[in-house]
Amino acid sequence: MANIIDPWGSELAEDYEKIMKDFGLERFDPKHFPNANRLMRRGVVFAGRDLKRISDAIRNKKPFYVLTGIMPTAERVHLGTKMVVEQMKYFQEKGAKAYILVADLEAAATRGVSLEAARKMALEFHIPAYIALGLDPKKTIFYFQSDNKQVLHLAYEFAKKITLNEFKAIYGIADPGRIISALTQVADVLYPQLEQRMPGIIPVGIDQDPHIRLARDIVARVKDKNFIPVSSIYHKFTPSLDGEMKMSKSRPESMIELPEDTKSTTRKLKAAKTGGRDTIEEQKKLGGIPENCMLFEMDKQHLVESDKELNSIYHACKSGNLMCGNHKNNSCALMDNFMENLVLGMEKARKNIDKLKFVEFR
Repeated sequence: MANIIDPWGSELAEDYEKIMKDFGLERFDPKHFPNANRLMRRGVVFAGRDLKRISDAIRNKKPFYVLTGIMPTAERVHLGTKMVVEQMKYFQEKGAKAYILVADLEAAATRGVSLEAARKMALEFHIPAYIALGLDPKKTIFYFQSDNKQVLHLAYEFAKKITLNEFKAIYGIADPGRIISALTQVADVLYPQLEQRMPGIIPVGIDQDPHIRLARDIVARVKDKNFIPVSSIYHKFTPSLDGEMKMSKSRPESMIELPEDTKSTTRKLKAAKTGGRDTIEEQKKLGGIPENCMLFEMDKQHLVESDKELNSIYHACKSGNLMCGNHKNNSCALMDNFMENLVLGMEKARKNIDKLKFVEFR
């Protein structure tokens, strides 16, 4: 079959081209990363910073780390979280030392969640969810911000390296809670380098790029520390089921949360925007438009692992052999299976939560 262009993300939509230009990002090329995962192969991962440093570490089997944080304030996570965890899993499998920080201090400063409530939610929900989504708990180092004095000391030290106007230029606003939270995040992403100076990669949604820019700016200003500027890797948003660029809590019927009752996901998927024609006859004659179909996008980003199978779905739609009703039924079945496995995985992870490797601080 011929190569698929738009559905694989080989060509970026104008929105993402503009993001890359405005933020000064480099285009992601999967050929530089061995055994690229589903998100990388299909153009869902589209950009990054200093990616060569990480690909070189993988190919030369040199030390590097991958890190992400948990904001323990919600009772569900979203599909963007799933993509971050899948990137964590990829780099773990390629030899990265993996870190998960629980941003309990940030939750307290910006969301008003107590440290006790944040710890409880992280242990009972968020960490089990990350494990169920693919994180290898045996190869992951965990810590709570509030326990990590080294991170707090770094944050205070970094506070001397940026002015209020510079902070406003990055974030737009500069209230005290956001300032200390952002500086603590910079300390978090550099914390693994206190043990060993090595490259690190942070998988994030593009909306988190300000934190990466701040971290890289501060590294350039603390030259005596010999920190290596962190690399980053960015994935596209999962579009809203109604066709908007990004799922949003303001339109709950057009977003999928994790975990979510399968009756709810079935209702939402069956109401999703498709690339179908006005009538079955017209669909058979002209074929569908998978590039406009949110079900195909969901299959591409989350539900169909096999490239061969996804290619088959694409061409079946394009040729008019796949009707939207059948596609919806198939996607609902895949989502049901995914949700069932997620819930079972979380239950299993909760039973082994006391076996996790948390950093011990004196």
